[in-house]
Formats: sequence, structure tokens, C-alpha cells
Amino acid sequence: MGLVAYFDAASTEPLHPQAREALLAAIDVGWADPARLYGQARRAHLLLEQARTEVAEALGARPDEVSFTSSGTQAVHLGVLGTLHGRRRAGRHLVTSAVEHSSVLHAASLHERGGGTVEIVGVDLRGRVNPAAFKAAVSRPDTGLACLQTANHEVGTLQPVDEVAAACREHGVPLLVDAAQTAGRLPIPQGWSVLTASAHKWGGPAGVGVLAVRKGTRFRSFLPEDERERRRVPGFENVPAIVAAAAALRATTAEAAREGARLSALVDKIRRTVPEIVPDVEVIGDPVERAPHIVTFSCLYVDGEVLLTELDKAGFAVSSGSSCTASTLRPSHVLEAMGVLTHGNVRVSLPRGASAAEVDRFLAVLPDVVHRIRQDAGVA
Repeated sequence: MGLVAYFDAASTEPLHPQAREALLAAIDVGWADPARLYGQARRAHLLLEQARTEVAEALGARPDEVSFTSSGTQAVHLGVLGTLHGRRRAGRHLVTSAVEHSSVLHAASLHERGGGTVEIVGVDLRGRVNPAAFKAAVSRPDTGLACLQTANHEVGTLQPVDEVAAACREHGVPLLVDAAQTAGRLPIPQGWSVLTASAHKWGGPAGVGVLAVRKGTRFRSFLPEDERERRRVPGFENVPAIVAAAAALRATTAEAAREGARLSALVDKIRRTVPEIVPDVEVIGDPVERAPHIVTFSCLYVDGEVLLTELDKAGFAVSSGSSCTASTLRPSHVLEAMGVLTHGNVRVSLPRGASAAEVDRFLAVLPDVVHRIRQDAGVA
């Protein structure tokens, strides 16, 4: 595509070489229906179950707790609504944070429209929930489920999942943990009842999500019952893609300590340098307790979409959490909840293999791009 640097791994990580190799091999031998009994089907079934075992091991789950979905979003929808449906006699109150992924908040809205109740726990300026506030929220007697992400997808801040999980356990409330941004990169926190993740975030192919439900957690799909994937997920399994997802997760997990430290050092450089070279910039999110690959900053007097377009012309693929849509004209719900600057927001999320030279080129280009945009707007 002629890009100098791809810096949008939080949206999707490029396919891992081991995933590509596994995918091509599995296309030839794993194409049959794994639910049938003839030879080709048995081979596909063995591949599917081996992949399930590998994913379960990486996520700290049992193989029979893991189901594959068509996306991380579907995993979240099934996890939130299926757990609430399974626990409807215990209570229909849902607790979540103000900075969860939109898939969680959309599921919460649907639950609310169906007669359930929702409590949104706020965050501080760094995007982290207060464990004490979350504990107070889940202490409500009719709480059916709590949801909390491992790390924020826009600013990278790590959430206090262990502390929240302890509070949920104390009150007998299952906790759904959205691990989309950290699976394969950081250890999975303990104490979850339901876990969701997405393969294309760790270098697997798009179209594979993971839904893990701990034994003993009441769960009942709100969709019509299906014979596949533990009756939780309808539809034909994409065995080659699932095999590739497992291969990528295995490889990424093995590389995580070394590659995470390397990318984190590059992120630290961006966090430190951008305010020094660009006036009127706010670097957002926790500087220490964060995902290793994500840094976000906002530039005052700059239109976010224009900034992304100009950076694209300069050869850098980045994203933003503050771009307004034509339908809502609202900035990012994450940045709003944090109470930080939303104008001219840039999220840099470094993929596996991102180089120091690419980061240096980005830092060399950025000041002039921002200056030109401000100059065109008459505020330079």
C-alpha cells in the first residue's frame, strides 16, 4: 500500500507469519464439517479441538470453557446478554465502566431497553475506574453481571481487574473481562467468569472471536439454540481461521515479554517527545500502568480527521478516538468520560516488528503536519 509505517495495531494487528502458514495448511486439510463422521470431517474436528486446547491454555481456561465466535464483538454480545439471561432470576442489574468498548455499551443499551438496569462507573483523568466505586456498584443485591476491560482500546490504560474481580467474588457477581487489547500481549488477569477476545488483535485472521465461560457460571444464549460450539454460538465453524488464530496466539504469547518491552520503550519515547516538539498537546492515559503498544495524544486547535488524513499522506497509518461521525457529531465516549482534550486526537498503536526508525520518522514529520493544519485554520 506504499505506507511508511502502520501504527494502528489496536484496530487490527497484521497477520502473524505463523498464522499465515497455519492458515494455508489448514485450508487444505480442515475444510470439512467437523461435526460429521467421515475421514475429512474427523481431521477437521481434530484440528478444531487442538486449536481450542491451545487457545484455552494461553487464556488460562479449560478447553470445554472456550467457544469460537465470528468476531470479538459477537463474543461480547453473547457474553453480556447470555450471562444476564442465564442469571435473570438472580437479578437484571448490569454494572460496567464508562470507557468500555462500544460493543459492551451497545449490549448494555439493549439490555436496558428490555427492562434491565445499567449502572455506569466513571473513570479518572487517566481512564481508570476506582475499585471502591466499582465494589459499591456491584454490592447492589440484584446485580446480575459486571463488565470490565483489561486495557482501554483508545488510551491503553490498564484497569484494576484483580481488585474488581475480588469485589465481584465477594458479592457473588460474575465478571466479564474484555481482553481484546491484551490477550497475547500481557498475562490474563485472574478472577474472571466470562472472558472475550478477538484473534485479529493478536495477529490472527479477522473473523474469529473467543468466548470463554467458566464452569459454574450460569449462562444461556439469548439466540435460538444451536448444536455447535457448546450451544452458545450458531453457525459453521471456520476451522482454518481458528487454527491460524491459535497459531498466532501461541506465537505472540511466546514473544510477548521481549516484544512488549521493546514496543513499550518506543511508546515511552513518543509519550516523552511529542509534548516537547508540538505545542499545546495533551498526552492521554496512564504513563506506566498501560498496554505496551498504545499511546494517545490530543492536539489543541487541530481537527482530528484532517490530522489523520495528513499523516496518511505522509505515510503513517494511525487512528483517532475523537473523530466525530456525521450522524452523532459526538467525540469519543472514552475521552469524554475521562474529561480530557478531544480535539486533534491521535492514537498510535505499534504492531509487532515496528521499528525505532519508523517512530523517529513519525516524530520528525508530526510537528510540521500539526503546524500546517493550525496555520490553515488561522491559529498557528
